[in-house]
Amino acid sequence: MTPDQQTAIEAAVLRRLLKHLDERNDVQNIELMNLAGFCRNCLAKWTVSAAQEQGVSMDYDAAREQIYGIPYSEWKEKYQQEATAEQLAAFNASQKN
Repeated sequence: MTPDQQTAIEAAVLRRLLKHLDERNDVQNIELMNLAGFCRNCLAKWTVSAAQEQGVSMDYDAAREQIYGIPYSEWKEKYQQEATAEQLAAFNASQKN
């Protein structure tokens, strides 16, 4: 496999992941954090970091819009639910580790 092929495959996987997350907007970020240790916001932070490594200027809001497919404020209004006490407890416990 060439480096270009590897990059194309990785890009396709990211697009598929973002499409899957878009189709599963019922899955809350706190659930992702509790189960997988990352969420959509983490993906946006990683996007900013990767852009900077490539010498590309990208701010966090632009990265979140890329990950969420819409402005974060709009996604939050449409889909974000209040975290339950159990979700918050699990999140806080995971942060101690």
